[in-house]
Amino acid sequence: MHTLKTTLEQWRVLQAIVEHGGYAQAAEALHRSQSSISYMAARLQAQLGVDLLVIEGRKARLTDNGKALLSQASELLADARKLEQLASRMEQGWEAELRVVVDVAFPTSLLLQALNQFTQEVGQTRIQLGEVVLSGADEALLEQRADVLIGTRVPAGYLGDLLLDVDFIAVAHPGHNLHRLGRPLSTDDLKREMQIVLRDSGTLQPRDEGWLGSRQRWTVTSMETSAAMVTDGLGFAWLPRHVIQKQLEQGSLWPLPLNEGQIRRVSLFRTFGNGAESGPAARHLAQLLEQGARTYATATR
Repeated sequence: MHTLKTTLEQWRVLQAIVEHGGYAQAAEALHRSQSSISYMAARLQAQLGVDLLVIEGRKARLTDNGKALLSQASELLADARKLEQLASRMEQGWEAELRVVVDVAFPTSLLLQALNQFTQEVGQTRIQLGEVVLSGADEALLEQRADVLIGTRVPAGYLGDLLLDVDFIAVAHPGHNLHRLGRPLSTDDLKREMQIVLRDSGTLQPRDEGWLGSRQRWTVTSMETSAAMVTDGLGFAWLPRHVIQKQLEQGSLWPLPLNEGQIRRVSLFRTFGNGAESGPAARHLAQLLEQGARTYATATR
């Protein structure tokens, strides 16, 4: 096995000399003696056989070779710090990986915002993200496939907290038959038209929610597909406001003038897969989701 000539500590000293402008300043920043800083820098250059520094007045400046080598060494130092942070978090019980399962009704923008902030703060914890519909969330818990779950209910035997209420709006294309009637609509009117519904992703005990009274129904597996089909005039559906907000503003979808039930409110809950034994990474992500949900709810009122 090839033996390394240099150490990360030597490169850290070189980095400090450059960042702080000289040997004395680096010694103060690293809490070392100036003689030890000078020795380590000289030893590094001797081991490599390359001049890394030149002294101009009282300041140390990198040579061209020094710039090229320190650039790559800085990446190694950053990786080493991340490695030590990961080990420290593991020692404190922080999880190396989190399995996050989210119902598709949860706003994607809110989820991405929380995950982005989590990555910046806890970048060492990997995320496995799964999307589910209705009872698919329950199955993820029962089969122990979720550390943090966002679903439309808290399954029996678990405790959870309300995150957000999402409004599902009954909509159709402006040229749809239901809008051509030009009057308030009843369920009898809906029964005669094609309804687009989202399939439950669970397989053990799939369930239906909302009104499903149409004689003709097309069932899809994606919220985006459902919205696209309704926008193209293929049927009507109840869709989350955040998914179709742009279509509503552009007028490519109109709310159906129902006598009742035009808006259906769905609650989304956060549940921990390991309950009270959930680790700090799971709890930190949950906190970010809760903060984001509060801000989101205030902004969309």
